[in-house]
Parts: sequence; C-alpha cells; structure tokens
Amino acid sequence: MQQILQNYRADLFAGQQVWVSGGTSGIGLDIALGFAGLGAEVVATGSSASKIAQLRETQPQLQCERLDVTDAAAITRFAAGLSRLDLLVNAAGISRPGQEYDDEVFVQVLDTNLISVMRQSMAALPLLEQSRGSIINIASMLSYLADAEVPSYCASKSGVLGLTRALAHRFGAQGVRVNAIAPGYHRTAMTEGLWSDPAAADKIAQRTALKRWGESEDLLGAAVFLASSAAAYVTGATLPVDGGYVSG
Repeated sequence: MQQILQNYRADLFAGQQVWVSGGTSGIGLDIALGFAGLGAEVVATGSSASKIAQLRETQPQLQCERLDVTDAAAITRFAAGLSRLDLLVNAAGISRPGQEYDDEVFVQVLDTNLISVMRQSMAALPLLEQSRGSIINIASMLSYLADAEVPSYCASKSGVLGLTRALAHRFGAQGVRVNAIAPGYHRTAMTEGLWSDPAAADKIAQRTALKRWGESEDLLGAAVFLASSAAAYVTGATLPVDGGYVSG
C-alpha cells in the first residue's frame, strides 16, 4: 500500500472525514486504511464485533464502529452522530454462492449490496451537501457479466450502476458527486476459494490483460482519484479496476 500512497501528498485529505461502510474487511478495509494514510479521519463500519475489536487494537488510526446496513433506523442514527462528512464509500457487500435462488437469501443479498447504498447515501446527503463531498459505490465486474451461482449478487451489483447514475443526477445540483468502482478478481476472503486453487487462479489470471489477480489495495488509486478535486467534473461514472478481465 505504501507504494501507492507515495504517489500522493501525505496530507491530501487532511481535515476531511471519510465513512467507509464495509470498511472492516477486504476491499473496504484497504480503502479505509488508504484514506487514513493520506490524512483523513476515517470511520470504518462493519457487522462483525470480533473484527472491530481486533482492528481497534491493530489499526488505531481507524475509528471502527458496528453498523447493520440493513437497519435503516441504525443508519439514520449513525449518520446523525457525525459532525462532518466529505466522502462516503459504500463497500459493504456479501455473496452466497449456490444459495441465492432461495427467496430469503436473494432478498438478504440484495438488501446488503444495493438497498444499503440508497439508505446510507440518503442519510449522508445533508452532511455531504455542506462539504460538497462525494460518494463512491463499490460495484463489480458482475455488474456487466453473469454468474449463475450468484443471481442476487449479479442483480445487486448491476443495480449499483443504475443507482450511481440516478443519485449523481439527483445530488449534482447540491454539489455532491456520485461515482462507482467496478473491481474484478481481487484476492480477498470472498474470493479465497478461487485464488487458493492454483488451476482456477491461473485460468482467471490468464483472462486478464495483466495476467495476474488484483490485490484489494489496487482499488485505492481509483478511489483517491474519484474523491479528489482532480475528479471535480466526474460524476455518474463507473471506473473498472479489473486488470482488463471484462474487456477480455
């Protein structure tokens, strides 16, 4: 991560407050650590009490809080407790391979991956209006492709693209930008079943243009760009960070 951070001023986001939903593991955690490394005050929220307790011990630069993204009232209370907000990163997400044809599981995944983006964006809007801040939603390569094992994940991540565009137009008049990042195959706990299998991992790597898997920190540069003044006229956009997987 330091190799990426050294491309930017260490105080690039000094004085700014960042909320990373799903920021206690995987992609969200690396994004949270990246913004903290560039001077931001970062609140990382997640659902696992054990992960939060561990992070409070090992990553004191983060303020880690427990938050259920399917609980609208809890989200409203959490946002109301923030004094300032410059960036919301909606990174909370789950998948349930092989189980998502069950109605209850389908709805659970949709609620976590898509409806929470709407809930949190609306809750954050008053503070983002004050700071003329921005929102970054985490989509997926499965916003474009199909995987029959995860129909709800595909539907929810496709929905993130449409919601990103709609919110960009709704919030734009208030000076709030809304963009998305679409990761590909990155080495996280969610994809461990694939990258830990040499044959499966190599098959995926060979489809990418760069012939390798992504690391979760590979998403940091895209997030920094979209959150910075360098992207002041960028909104409603989705930036793929997939090593060329989808285009292949």
